[in-house]
Amino acid sequence: MACMKLGSKNDAFQRKGQAWFCTTGLPSDITVEVGEMSFHLHKFPLLSRSAVLEKLIAEAEEGENGTVVTLDDLPGGSKTFELVAKFCYGVKLELTAANVVFLRCAAEHLEMTEDYGEGNLIHQTETFLNQVALKSWKDSLRALQSCDDIVSFADQLQITKRCVESLAVKANTDPNLFGWPVIERGGPMQSPGGSVLWNGISTGAIPKNSSSDWWYDDASTLSFHLYKRLISAMDARGMRAEIVSGSIAYYAKRYLPGLNRRQGSNDAGSRVGPSCLTSPPSEEEQKLLVEEIEQLLPVQKGLVSAKFLFGLLRTAMILRADPNCISHLEKRVGMQLDQANLEDLLIPNFSHSMETLYNVDCVERILEHFLAMDQAAGDASPCSIDDGQLMGSPSITPITMVAKLIDGYLAEVAPDINLKLPKFQALAAAVPEFARPLDDGLYRAIDIYLKSHPWLSESEREQLCRLMDCQKLSLEACTHAAQNERLPLRIIVQVLFFEQLQLRNSIAGCFLVSENLDGSRQLRGNMGGSNEGGWATAVRENQVLKVGMDSMRMRVSELEKECSTMRQEIENLGRVKGSSAWGNVSKKFGLGLKLKSQMCSAQEESVSNQSNGVSGKAEKVKAKRGKLKKNV
Repeated sequence: MACMKLGSKNDAFQRKGQAWFCTTGLPSDITVEVGEMSFHLHKFPLLSRSAVLEKLIAEAEEGENGTVVTLDDLPGGSKTFELVAKFCYGVKLELTAANVVFLRCAAEHLEMTEDYGEGNLIHQTETFLNQVALKSWKDSLRALQSCDDIVSFADQLQITKRCVESLAVKANTDPNLFGWPVIERGGPMQSPGGSVLWNGISTGAIPKNSSSDWWYDDASTLSFHLYKRLISAMDARGMRAEIVSGSIAYYAKRYLPGLNRRQGSNDAGSRVGPSCLTSPPSEEEQKLLVEEIEQLLPVQKGLVSAKFLFGLLRTAMILRADPNCISHLEKRVGMQLDQANLEDLLIPNFSHSMETLYNVDCVERILEHFLAMDQAAGDASPCSIDDGQLMGSPSITPITMVAKLIDGYLAEVAPDINLKLPKFQALAAAVPEFARPLDDGLYRAIDIYLKSHPWLSESEREQLCRLMDCQKLSLEACTHAAQNERLPLRIIVQVLFFEQLQLRNSIAGCFLVSENLDGSRQLRGNMGGSNEGGWATAVRENQVLKVGMDSMRMRVSELEKECSTMRQEIENLGRVKGSSAWGNVSKKFGLGLKLKSQMCSAQEESVSNQSNGVSGKAEKVKAKRGKLKKNV
C-alpha cells in the first residue's frame, strides 16, 4: 500500500487509559474530548492549524481543569483526531489509503485550510488522494471501503464518487495493456524476457494474462450500497452486461450461503464465490439482499446461468422474500427454462399449507412464462401430422428441450401420493402437443403415477391416458404398454393397432432401402466399378439384410401369437351368452369386440402377406447375389 510521510519530529504522545498526553515538557493548557477519549494538549499548535479549534478555544471558559473543548461528530472519532493532533505538532505520521479519507473529512470538518499554514492537512490529504491513492486499483478500493463508516461526509466532498469512478475505469480496462503489476493482487511475476516496467525499471518479466472477472473478488468485499454504486458506474461506462451480471452473481454467492449448496464447479456465468464467511449475514439481511440483487440484475436472457437463478428463487422462497421479488424471479427463470436441468426444477415446498413434496405450482407458472415468451418470439414450429403419421420431426429447439424436461419432472413428482390428478394433468397438458416428437417420456410419467395411485377409477385412468398420443410412442414403448396391466383395455387396443402400423411401415421402409441398394449397385457395375469391391459390398449388405429380416420374422411371429390369443379370448367371451358378465361386457364393448375381431383378421392377413413379401424379397436378393457371384 502506497503511503506519504508527514512531519519530522519524534512521537511525543503517550496514552494512559482513556487519555492521551503530550510529553513535550510543557504543562497542558487545554483538554480536547472526542468521544470517550481525552487529549491533554497545548492551545497554540491546535489554533494555528484549525479555524474551528481556534474558535472553540476562544469561546471556551477556563475551568478548574483548564480549558476543555468537546468535538462532536468528528469524522473518524478519536483515532482520527490522534493523527490530526500529531500533524498539528509536526510529529511523524504516514498518510495511507486506509486513513486518508478519514483525515480528509476531519480536516474539512476542522477547516484546516491554507489560511492556517502552508501545506495544511486539507492540501496534503487532497494531494495524496488524487495523485497516489486514486492511481492504484488496490488503494482506490481501500479508500472506498473506508468511506463506508463516514459516507455522508465522504459524499459531501465527492470522495466516494471519485473512488467509484476510479475503480470503474480500471475494471473496464484490460490490465494487460498496462503491464504487471497494475492490478497488484496476483502472484509473483513469471516468464523472464518481457518488457514490464516497475517504477520505470525493466523487471525482465511479463504479466500473467488476466480474464475479465479479475476484479470480482475485490469488489465483493464492499458493502452492498457501495457495491451497487460501483456496478452502476461500470454500467454507465459501457461495461458488457454479462461481465456485470457475473460480478453480481459472485457477490450473491458470497453473502447468500444457500446459493453455494448446489453450485457445480463449472457453473456458467461466473466463478464460484467463497463457500463460507467469518460472520454470515442474518436471515433478515439475506432477505433484503435477495430483493436488492433481483433488482440489480439486468433483465436480458442468458447473462447468468439458469442454475444461479433457480438457486436465487429457492433462497427467496426459504427467506420468505417479497412476493413481487419471487414473481420477478419466476419470470427470469422462465426466460431460460430451456437451459435448466431436472435438479433445478425440484424446488421443495416451503409452505405449510401445501401437502405436496415439491412446488408443482411454481414450476407450472415458470412453464407459462416460458411458453408466453416462446410464442412472442415466434419460435414455435409445430410439425404437420397426416393420416396418423408424423410427417416431420422437429429439430432440437428450446421448446422441445423444455417438453423433455417437464416430462422428466412429471416422472419425478408422480410418486407423491398427495399430488392430485388435476394438478398432474394440468402440468402435463400445458406442454403443446407439437413440442413432443415422442410421447415416451410422458408415458413413463403416467405409468409411474398410475402405479403410485392404484385407487384411481377406470374413468380417471382413461382420462389420464388421453394426455398421450399412442401414435407418438416408439416400438419399445408400445411393447411395454401392450403388456402393462395398469393401462385401461381401450388404451392397450389402440397401442397394439398403432404398433402394428409402425411395424408395417418399418418393413416397407426396409424393402425400399434394399431396392435402392440393388439399383445403386447395378449403376456402379454399369459405370465400370471393380467386381471385387462390388462383391465385398454385396456380402456386407447381405449380412445386414439377413439380420434385419430375421428380426422382422421374430416380431411378425410374436404379433401372430398375440392376435391368436386375443381372438381366442373373444370367442370364449362369446360362449357366455345370457350371463350377467356377458351383458356388461357386450354393453360396454359390444361394438369394440366386433372391431377387434375384424382388426385381428386384417392384421393376420397383413402379417401373412408381409411374411410372404419378405420371403419373396429374400429370394430375389439371393438370385441377384448368385448372378453377381457368377460374374465374378
